[in-house]
Amino acid sequence: MVQYYWNPAYAQQMQQPQQPQQMLPPQIPASGRPPGGEESYIENILRLNKGKLATVYLTFENNREWNAKVVKGIIEAAGRDHLIVSEPGTGKRYLIPLIYLDYVTFDEEINYF
Repeated sequence: MVQYYWNPAYAQQMQQPQQPQQMLPPQIPASGRPPGGEESYIENILRLNKGKLATVYLTFENNREWNAKVVKGIIEAAGRDHLIVSEPGTGKRYLIPLIYLDYVTFDEEINYF
């Protein structure tokens, strides 16, 4: 069966075999961050506010000595599961597992992307 087309470019396109399109995963740069900035996870927000004074509110379930604790200090680092805070006056440093974190307050503007 012969087909006739009025548009020569369309005819040429129709005669070429069609290749199935391959779906590729999104490309993430070498920095490990998705395009457009970091994802909105609490550790990333804390990392963006490194060096700022923060008040960290914690709760420890089933603890008879102290159920809740408040730490005020400078954010030094934040990882996937922890936060490091240092008290300005004493230099004492806290390594805080994020599972105990309730919330964080700042007395200044928060960096958020």
